[in-house]
Parts: sequence; structure tokens; C-alpha cells
Amino acid sequence: MKYEVLVDGHLHEVELERAENGYQCKVDHELFDLNVVMTARDVLSIVHQGRQYEAKREYSLQRETHIIVGSERFGTEVRDPRSLRSRTVTTAAAGPAKITAPMPGRIVRVIAAEGDDVEIGQGLVVVEAMKMQNEIKSTKKGKVTNLAVQEGVAVNAGDLLAVVE
Repeated sequence: MKYEVLVDGHLHEVELERAENGYQCKVDHELFDLNVVMTARDVLSIVHQGRQYEAKREYSLQRETHIIVGSERFGTEVRDPRSLRSRTVTTAAAGPAKITAPMPGRIVRVIAAEGDDVEIGQGLVVVEAMKMQNEIKSTKKGKVTNLAVQEGVAVNAGDLLAVVE
């Protein structure tokens, strides 16, 4: 899978693939062989060339994501170009924004309830697909007028998740 990752204001191209003994990770065309284990929610144990690192993901009240490795803290934003292309983006002038599933999966968490006011980029639901969790965000500022899913249900690519007006 290919991602664009913004780390402290610097954009990087990251490609992840499962390998025989872990993952192959290519960062800006440099290849790394990694052994990765999730030790707790939002905590990864990463072994690279015999050295172990612990990476923790943390969210701030301002909806920012930080990755903490050792004593260093990095502001991050991950963009999955594949899911961005498959989402329907609607502007306020065009009426309601219909948020659809970018891929088949299962709803593992509902973040926003029907009737909630949301901002652009605010999480609505989390879809788990291929053992990866993808937060599906609002494409417009407004009110959630229809929440079409609940936790535990399966969705197909293109299924309606929510409507924001």
C-alpha cells in the first residue's frame, strides 16, 4: 500500500508490503526490512537491523496526530491516495455530502452520531479492511443528518456511511 506521510511539515512517500519475516517499507525510495508487532492499542514494537523501537500514536484535543519514538515527538498526517480518490467529495454549495465506504470492510467504531455537528476532516466512522483500520472523515462542515451504519456491520466499496448537510 502506498501512502503520503507528512512528518513535521515534510512530505514523504511510504510504501508498505508484507514480507516473509515482517514488512518491507520503502520511504522516499529507500528500502527497510522491518519486524513489527502491535503491543497495545496505538503502540508498535519495531525491530530494524537488530535495534528495537517503540512507536506510540497519540491524538491531541486539536485533532492532531503525533508519533512518539523514544523521547522524540513528531506531528504527522497520513494520506492514503487510494482512499482519497474513491471518496465522493462534495462542497457546501453542492448540497449534502454523501460519505461512502472507500473499500469493503467492517465498521469497527462509530465516532460521530446522527445529529452531531462536524468539521471538515473530522472522523465519522472507522472501517477495518485487510487488518488495517481506516478512519473515514467528513468532507464538509455541517450536521450528520443520516448515519447509515453501526458497529459490527459489513460494508462494500461505495456503500453509504453517512450524510453531512
